[in-house]
Formats: sequence, C-alpha cells, structure tokens
Amino acid sequence: MRSRAASAFLVLCLGVIALPFGAWAQVAPVPGTPGPPELQLPRLFSDGLVVQRGVPVPVRGRAAPGARVAVGFAGRTRQALADAAGQWSTTFPALKAGGPLTLTVEASGKRIEVRDILVGDVWVASGQSNMEFALANAANGPAAVAAAHDPLLREFAVPHSWSDSAQQDLVGGSWTAADSQHAGRFSAVAYFFARDLRTATGVPIGIIHTSWGGSNIETWMSRRALGIGDSAWNALAQQERAQSDAVRDSLRARLGGLPSADSGLVEGRALWADPALNDDAWMPMPVPSLWEVAGLPGLDGIVWYRTSFTLTEEEARQGARLSLGMIDDDDITWVNGSEVGRTEGYNRPRLYTVPATALHAGTNVLAVRVVDSGGGGGPYGDPSGFYIEAGSARHPLAGTWKLRVGAVSFQPDGQRINKIPSVLYNRMIHPLLPYPIKGVIWYQGESNADSDAQAAAYRLLFAGLIRSWRSEWNPASAGFPFLWVQLPNFGARDSAPPARAAWATLRESQTAALALPRTGQVVIIDLGNPDDIHPRAKEPVGQRLARVARRVAYGEALAASGPTYRRHALEGGRVIVEFDHVGGGLVSHGGGAGVGGFAVAGADRRFVWAQARIEGNHVVVWSDAVANPVAIRYAWGNDPENASLFNADGLPAAPFRTDSW
Repeated sequence: MRSRAASAFLVLCLGVIALPFGAWAQVAPVPGTPGPPELQLPRLFSDGLVVQRGVPVPVRGRAAPGARVAVGFAGRTRQALADAAGQWSTTFPALKAGGPLTLTVEASGKRIEVRDILVGDVWVASGQSNMEFALANAANGPAAVAAAHDPLLREFAVPHSWSDSAQQDLVGGSWTAADSQHAGRFSAVAYFFARDLRTATGVPIGIIHTSWGGSNIETWMSRRALGIGDSAWNALAQQERAQSDAVRDSLRARLGGLPSADSGLVEGRALWADPALNDDAWMPMPVPSLWEVAGLPGLDGIVWYRTSFTLTEEEARQGARLSLGMIDDDDITWVNGSEVGRTEGYNRPRLYTVPATALHAGTNVLAVRVVDSGGGGGPYGDPSGFYIEAGSARHPLAGTWKLRVGAVSFQPDGQRINKIPSVLYNRMIHPLLPYPIKGVIWYQGESNADSDAQAAAYRLLFAGLIRSWRSEWNPASAGFPFLWVQLPNFGARDSAPPARAAWATLRESQTAALALPRTGQVVIIDLGNPDDIHPRAKEPVGQRLARVARRVAYGEALAASGPTYRRHALEGGRVIVEFDHVGGGLVSHGGGAGVGGFAVAGADRRFVWAQARIEGNHVVVWSDAVANPVAIRYAWGNDPENASLFNADGLPAAPFRTDSW
C-alpha cells in the first residue's frame, strides 16, 4: 500500500503537470534489448573507461547460463558464475588514481579486452538543453576546442533513449578523450567544470553526460520515487495514447495527409528548391516562429520553407551574406537552386555566404529544408536576425513565407517523450546505478517553470530526485555530492516588481534543496540572456560549479558561494539585511555602494522598487513610497533588473524574498 505522503506526492506530480502530446504506444519495445546471453559487458565498460578511485570496482556482465567467467584487472583475477539468466558480477579492491589499465573477461572460449582504463573521479552531468549545450557553440568555445589536449579528461555521452520499464544497459555511447577533434561535442558546462577539476585535483576526470533538451524533472525520476503505482501508470499511458491520436488527427486534417517520404529531395536533387517551382498552394507561415506555435503542434519530421527577395544588379554582382537566425534542428539552404550552406544543431546561428554566381538582379528565391527530430521546429529568434546583406544594403527577410511538409515522423521523442514520468530514467539513468561515481552536476528546471504552480511543485520533486538517486545508486557512492545550476535571468524585464514569476519561484525551489547534506548551488543570475533561453556564457558556469565541487566534494576551504540571505531587521522605515558568504565583503557591480534589484512592500503586499545601499556587511533597503516596510525581495523576477549585489570573490548574491505571499 502506498503511504499517504507518497499518494500526495503522486497527486502533486500528475495534477500540476499537464501531460504532453505523445505516441505512448511506440515507447516500447526499446531498441537494444539483450538477446540470447553471450559474453558481454555493459556499454560503459569500453575502451577509455574511467573508474572511480578509492572505492571497490564492480564488474558485471552477461554470459551463457552457468558459464564460469574469469575476470582480470589491475593485477588481480576474479572468478564469477553466470546465473540462470546469464548475469554475473564480481568486485575488485579500491584503487588509487592512475592508469592506464586493461580489463580482461573470458568465458566459454571467448575473450573481451577493455583497454586504456583510467582511475580517477567520475561525475554524472545531467539535465536539459543547457547541460546538453555543446562546447563548440559556447562563447569562447572554438578557442577551448582548439586548446583541448587532455587525454585524462574524458566524456561518455549517453544517447537519447527511453523505456517504459527500467533497463539494465544503455543503448550506445563511448568514452572520448578531450582533444581538439572530439571536445567540440562535449557538454560545454561539463567540460569547463572537468577542466578546472583536472587542474585542482591532478587526477583523471570522467564525465558521464546524460541529458536531453526540453526534458522535465519527472522523466528523470523512477516510478518509485514519484509514487506512481500500476493503476496510475496505466491511466497515464491511456491518456498519452489519446493525446497522441489527437495530434495525429489534427495534423492530418490540417495537412490533408501525413507523408512518410520527402518528395522535395529525391536522389540528391532538391526539387523544391527550384526557383521555377510553383508554390502558390504552399501554406503561409510566419518567420521567425516555431511551427508548433504557428498552427502545427506536435509535428516532427521534414519541412520546407520558401520566400523571395529582390536585389539590384549592382547588389547581385557583389555576392551576399545570408542570415537565418536560429533553426531547430538542422537545415540545408538554397538560393536560386544553388546550395549555400547547411548546419546541424538547434542552437547554432545560420550565417551563409551567397556567391554572386547564385544571384541575379530582380527576384531571387530562397529555399530552406528543415529536419526536426523532436520538440520545437523551424526558424526562431529575433526577426532582425533574418536578412540578406549585399554590400551596404540589408534586406529584411522576416515575414510570411511559404511552407510545405516533406515528411512526418511520429517517433515518441522530443517535446513529448522527454516529459513522460520515468521513461528517461529507465533508459538513461537506471543502467548507470551499479557504477560508483564521485558526484552529480545538474542543470535543469526551464521545462518545469511554465507556471508558478509548476515551479512551486519543483521543490518536492527536486529534493525527491536527489534523495532517490542517492538511495538507488551503488552503495559505494552513498551520499554523493549533488551540485546544480540555478536558473539564470531570462525573458522580458518587469516595469514594476512582479507579484509572481515562475522562474523566480523555480529558483526558490532549487535553493530549498540546499537543506539536504552535501549539496551545492551555482547562482548565474548575471549570466543569462533575456532573449535566449540558451545563454552562451558556459565557461563561468562550469568554473563556478568546479568551485562548489572543490568545497563540497573535496573539502577545500575556498569561497564557492555568493552572498545568501541570513536575516533582516526593521529599523524605522529601513530594512537592514544580513548575509552569509560575504567573503571579503559585499560589493556592487553597479559601482559605488548603491545596489539594484531590491523591492519592498508594506502590509498591503504591493511591492515597489527600492533603494539599497551597502553598509559594511549589511545592505540597507528603503523606499520613500513605503513608510512601514514589511517584506523585501531581491532579484525576484524572470529577468530581474540591475541585480548588482556580489561578494569580493566575484560571485553574485542569490535571489531571495522574506515573504511567503
């Protein structure tokens, strides 16, 4: 029987979160399900493996039932016996940092060797797109990639995958060393984090990167952690099937059919990029705009766009520079039937050079083929980022384009599958649990901040995830450090202090988890981009995470946090605020002693912007409009304006409020 607390928790999870569209019936079976037992090792146990130092090293695998398995590692040999299901396991003593080593496994005349194994610290990096964000696309990323030459820093990237039941192994992945050939695909945050830890510790660092853009927290938690029993699970599956059918029917009605093969690109010929093609029957579509927002919700697959622009003869002779903002996910672009560029990745700017040979005076035709594997799809971003520039003349391209669907995919992924409770946990976390780790870094929350109620629910969910992962993981990792990135500033700034703000509430829910032992939070309220949910400043995020890790996981006595609220006192019409983690003192990045970002309210609960001033290790807050202040807030908004309070170590103050309204 489920406890009353677990039942309440389930109601909270399923009642606050609206279930997404999806194709539930396609979640299972999962590719990669083991067939007849033969000698096998988990995918993590491949060349380049990094194992956790200082704890026993478990080795497990599969063999024929009853087979005797000989395992050799670090100068020792162990014998194991495969059970009736073909499963076997053994353990080797803890090792100091070092390597390279070789692991050998033999049974029934077969032999496996895993080479170039290092012993060091293993960190799991998980979350959504800002953890997934590739190093090559980050600010200073190309320079970091070019400088990457550390064979003792390695990443294992877990492929996107899902299952409606817990699985024993990953669907793929391999260990990759941080060199200029491979590092560009590393998680940017995880790379910068690991790079700094390599310098601080001098030991090999292995990152197991298991993230999925757009995922919510529930999908990373086990059914047990969420309190979802069989009846609730079956009801959820039924609802998911109904929503999937509704999406399919809606798209069929809008498109008149659901093509499975792209007729626009046949045997390498881009038929729909032909400038002579008659596109009068194509659907009008605003650009920039994700097509889900503009009338095609739930569509994944291949979509073509067409528009035109006019050049003078002189402009055409010069050639041009084409900017298409961002495109989700991948594109190939043609001008007058000539390919001018192609890009993979939803978070990379599209800037293409158009040669004069592809242009002519008068009307020119632009065609873009977009491939979207899940989630949002199509051109997006600031309209000013869509233009054709020839010499000094810039012609805007934002507006109404023509659209035609080339092919529709109904794979259960993207914006739907990665929001279904437990399905990513089952395939991207559960297979990792037997593997000892040093700790976890986490960057997620954007997908749980669509409403204030959802953001408030995150408080229980986040603490539940941390507790459950710790209890489910290999006992050798018991109580491992769990570190996370608080959401940055994002969105339109408020003309007046907001009564509610979902991102501010989500940040508060994250901060509440600091009550758990061996946790740490990185505040990046100064590093976001109000216009881009994927800020490119990933290096300082990774650096701040490394500082927190050095304090929480490695016991170094260094400043790892900016100022955090301790208490306040009322003196007349002023509020005196005291902080922890002031380090060498409080400073304002706005210059002088004045501090921005504070708001104050009286008994009427109406907040107004406040004046604030640093006085020693305190901040004094007041407003002439509030004679008797009752509560204050700092950096409380989706994109708080002028939040300028830092400590002398250069770390920003954490957002807070003193009310619970």
